[in-house]
Amino acid sequence: MNHLEPASQSRQQQIFTVTRLNSAVRMILEQDLGLVWLTGELSNLAMPSSGHWYFSLKDMSAQVRCAMFKGNNRRVPFRPQDGMQVLVQARVSLYEPRGDYQLIIESMQPAGDGMLALRFEELKRRLGAEGLFDEGRKRPLPREPRAVGLVTSATGAALHDMLTVLERRAPDLPVFIYPTQVQGSAATAQIVSAIMLANRRAEVDVLIVGRGGGSLEDLWCFNEEAVARAIAGSAIPVVSAVGHEVDVTISDFAADLRAPTPSAAAELVAPDRSTRAQRLVHLRQRLIQAMSRHQVAARHGFVLLQKRLDHQDPKRRLEQQSQRLDELDRRLQQHLRDRLHQGERRLAGLAMRLQARSPEKLLAIGKRRHQLAEERLHALIAKRQDLARHRLAMLGARLDGISPLATLGRGYAIVRTPSGEVIRRASQVNAGQTLITTLAEGALRVRVDEVDNR
Repeated sequence: MNHLEPASQSRQQQIFTVTRLNSAVRMILEQDLGLVWLTGELSNLAMPSSGHWYFSLKDMSAQVRCAMFKGNNRRVPFRPQDGMQVLVQARVSLYEPRGDYQLIIESMQPAGDGMLALRFEELKRRLGAEGLFDEGRKRPLPREPRAVGLVTSATGAALHDMLTVLERRAPDLPVFIYPTQVQGSAATAQIVSAIMLANRRAEVDVLIVGRGGGSLEDLWCFNEEAVARAIAGSAIPVVSAVGHEVDVTISDFAADLRAPTPSAAAELVAPDRSTRAQRLVHLRQRLIQAMSRHQVAARHGFVLLQKRLDHQDPKRRLEQQSQRLDELDRRLQQHLRDRLHQGERRLAGLAMRLQARSPEKLLAIGKRRHQLAEERLHALIAKRQDLARHRLAMLGARLDGISPLATLGRGYAIVRTPSGEVIRRASQVNAGQTLITTLAEGALRVRVDEVDNR
C-alpha cells in the first residue's frame, strides 16, 4: 500500500479543471509568444455599445478571432471596415470562458507602409541569415583614396552636398560621378548598373551610394535585394548614404560602412587632416551602436516587466468579463433575428403556396395556353399557304418552259394550212398555195410563190 500511494498522488496532481486548464493555456500563449505582427483581411467586424471591437483576420486559407478593447482602438486613426487589409500587432491569448484561441489587438494600421515594413524585415532577416551583413565581410575604407565615385542622381541635392564637402576637405581629390535614378521603378536596375560600371572601370578606390531624404516609398529602391547584392559583391568598398540619420535601409547593412547622410559620407571618405577626427568618428559610431544595443536590451526588459504586470492586472479580468457580456448579447440578438427570419420565411412560403393554387392564376395559365395554341395554329396555316403558293409558282414556271407560246416569243412561227395541218417539210406545200403563219402576237395569211425542197 505504501508504494502505491505516491503514484495515486501523482495522478491527482495532474487532474485539471476546465477553468484551470484554460487559464494555464492562456498564460503559456501570452508568455511564450508575446507580441506578434501579422497582416490579413478584416471580416465579421462588430462594434457593440461597450466600445470594444470584435472581428476576424483571414487570408486565403485560414482565419483567427480577434478582440481590440476600446483603450487601444481609440488610437486607430481610421475607421476599419470588412474587407480592409490591415497590419496589426497583437498578443496571442485564449478566451477562457469559451476556450477559444484569439488575438488581443494592441495596434492596427492599413496595409501599405506596414507591408513595406514587413518586406523590409523579411529581406533583412533572409539576407542576414545568408551572412550578407556579417561584420567579417566589411572592408575598411582607404586612408588616402586616389579617387572617389558617387552613385547618385545627377540633379539631386545630395550630389551638391557631397561635392561641397569633398571640395572643402580635399580639393585635389578626383571625383567620378555615376549618375542614376534614385527613385521609382527604374531606379533599382540603374543603381545596380552604375555599381557594376564603377567596378569594371576600376577608376576609384571607394564608392558612395545614396541620395537625400524622403518617405519609405521614395527610398525603397535601396531596400531591393538586387541593390543589396550589388553593394555586397562590389570589389570597391562602398559607403551607404541614404536619406537622413533616422532612415535605415537594406543598403546600409550590405555596405562596408553606413553614413547617416550624404554629406557625412563625403566627410568619411575624404582624407582627414587629423587622425583624431577619424578616431572620434569611429568612437561615435561605436557609442551609437552600444547605446542602441543598450536601448534594445532595456526595451526588451521593459516589455517583459509589462507582460508580467499585465498578467496580474485586474483590468485583464474586466476585459474578459466585458468580452463575455458582449458575446452573450451578440448571441441573444442573433437568436432573436434567427427566430424572426424563420417566421418571415414560413409566412412567405405559405403565401407562395396560396398564390400558386389561386383560381385566377389557374385561369390565367389556361388563357395563356389557349393563346399559344391559337398562335401556333395561325402560324401553321400561314406556313401551309406559303408552301402552296411556292409550289404553284414552281408548276407555273415549268408550264411556261414547255409552252409553244414561249417558243414563239423567241422569234419562231407555226405554219399551217387553212385546214389546220402543221407544215413541217417544204414538200408538203405547192406553189400558189395559201398558208396561215401564227406568230407570238397575231397571225399572217401568206401565198407560196416558190417551193425549194433542198
